[in-house]
Amino acid sequence: MESPRFLTGQFLLAMPGIGDPRFEHSVIAMCAHDEKGALGIGIGHRVEGVGLHLLLNQFEIATDGVPDAPVHAGGPVEPQRGFVIHSRDWSGSESIDVAGRWALTATVDALRAIASGSGPSKWIVALGYAGWGEGQLDEEMRRHGWFVTPGTESLLWETRPEARWREGFSSAGIDSRLLAASAGQA
Repeated sequence: MESPRFLTGQFLLAMPGIGDPRFEHSVIAMCAHDEKGALGIGIGHRVEGVGLHLLLNQFEIATDGVPDAPVHAGGPVEPQRGFVIHSRDWSGSESIDVAGRWALTATVDALRAIASGSGPSKWIVALGYAGWGEGQLDEEMRRHGWFVTPGTESLLWETRPEARWREGFSSAGIDSRLLAASAGQA
């Protein structure tokens, strides 16, 4: 399967044996990718002990009526910075559209809107991001560190975070158990 030149709006799935424990079984929603670099948000691993209510409380935003959803480990870069991947039925002043598939907002207005019930109908909150400089992701793709799969709504919104990696490969017709076994991982 040939990868598109730029991966905005796609998912990256970490190949078994990627060589960086921070990315084992990672699923990265690619939000920007061009000749200058790339930015993605991890949507496959939760941050232990951190939920939406904790974040809202830090900004003194009321938590009444909003579920205490998990917060995802968006990536190793700026892990204290928050991002919201969300459906396109809401947009803040600094939201960016991601290939017509979802939107990304990195401002507190997204959290306020979610808490008040006036925000997007679907959302994922993450801390940190995965970033690549000019040509860096392209090089990792040539070394087979990542597998590209379409950025489908079902994988983003309907699949449990802990199942996204396996389901991403499955959607491409690949049994992740066999893939892991061939890489020496059970």
